[in-house]
Amino acid sequence: MDPYFDLTGKIALVTGGSRGMGYLMVKAFAERGADVIIASRKLDACEAVAEEVRALGRRALAVSVHAAKWDSIDALIEQAYAEFDRVDILVNNAGMSPAMPSHEVTEALFDSVVGLNFKGPFRLASQIGKRMLDGDGGVIINVSSTGSVMPLPNVVPYGSAKAALNAMTRSLAAEYGPKVRVNTLCPGPFLTDIADAWSQEQRATANNALGRNGNPEEIITAALFLASPASSFTNGAFIRVDGGLPVSV
Repeated sequence: MDPYFDLTGKIALVTGGSRGMGYLMVKAFAERGADVIIASRKLDACEAVAEEVRALGRRALAVSVHAAKWDSIDALIEQAYAEFDRVDILVNNAGMSPAMPSHEVTEALFDSVVGLNFKGPFRLASQIGKRMLDGDGGVIINVSSTGSVMPLPNVVPYGSAKAALNAMTRSLAAEYGPKVRVNTLCPGPFLTDIADAWSQEQRATANNALGRNGNPEEIITAALFLASPASSFTNGAFIRVDGGLPVSV
């Protein structure tokens, strides 16, 4: 095991960990020695991933959570600490971005999008971050989007919530440092299941320096960097993995 990316003995919690990039992070962490808590809305999907983790010789806990509701998040935290006694790595990965014209957004949809992309991650990061601060420290990774730093019509609540997540990262890094490192992982266009709704042209090309969308596996090394000792001097950072999109940071 490369010592920079060795997660042996670590406990990782990943929201949205049953599919897409979250699933790949779960597998990557487990392959490098971490025990993992997989949290998302569908318990059966989480349990299926947990079985894959156990097959690697690691411990796993599957938890159903509504990642926008504080009571559900608090229950997730209690289950995680009851099972493992601590969390060393938290990945706030759950999110949603339904597209529609801004003037058609309902209050319920606005609250749902902001809740899942900012309100929930704040609760999870603040509560686990405080426990990390009181314990042996830890790492928090907030998964944002390039939509937080570039014009993105028709998903304004999503981009705005992710921009708030970016600001939260820097503030929590200052509040909980030096024992807790908090960073933002900012993916661009990736060919996860969300791309199933894209046209063939959208899937084949992208408006970035590489001229293509990312393959899901290409997020793994950035996630491992932020989760591991390899990023020991990285805190409050904004790490773009977008193929070189023309954005302003």
